[in-house]
Amino acid sequence: MAAQQRLRPARNRILHTAARLFYARGLVATGIDTITAEAQVAKMSLYNNFASKEELELAYIAARHQELLEFYHQRLAQASDPLGRVLAMFDAYIDHASQPYQDGFRGCGLLNAAAEFPVNSTGRQMIHDYKQHIQDLLLAELKAAMIENSPDMAAHLAFLLEGAMVRAGLQGTIEHLRTARSIASTLLEAQCTKTE
Repeated sequence: MAAQQRLRPARNRILHTAARLFYARGLVATGIDTITAEAQVAKMSLYNNFASKEELELAYIAARHQELLEFYHQRLAQASDPLGRVLAMFDAYIDHASQPYQDGFRGCGLLNAAAEFPVNSTGRQMIHDYKQHIQDLLLAELKAAMIENSPDMAAHLAFLLEGAMVRAGLQGTIEHLRTARSIASTLLEAQCTKTE
């Protein structure tokens, strides 16, 4: 246990550095030597914490998803009504995209990584599962808000959200995400009016 605790600062530094580089340059273009040089750790330190580059890539993907969930839970706690709780996911995406990225905003780190992983790889499956998790969270809030056809609406909102994130990444700004939130709000309000 003590040995694991000693490794933790190096592990965090490696993961933080790798995350920045993977997001800015891509997975394939970022080599182990670059990561260890920028993290100021020995290559052995990296392999003491991650069995392979792939394991480091998977840790990066898990960390990106966890970051988004943290923003989401903060937004959920601030929501004042059921529709606000549905829109909390849009707000979380906006918050995540608004972070000060050292090398510029490039869209969704998970979707960018998915484009580099082979079909049927562990990384692509993880990203698929995380994106499904986002849709499932939307679905849970839609059901709680008693929105008709909640599964269809959850899929619709997930497509809207992910499409907006792709466009935002291409443009390098978050304006498409704000527009997507506005569209989602209009759709949800119309649905609520219809059911009253």
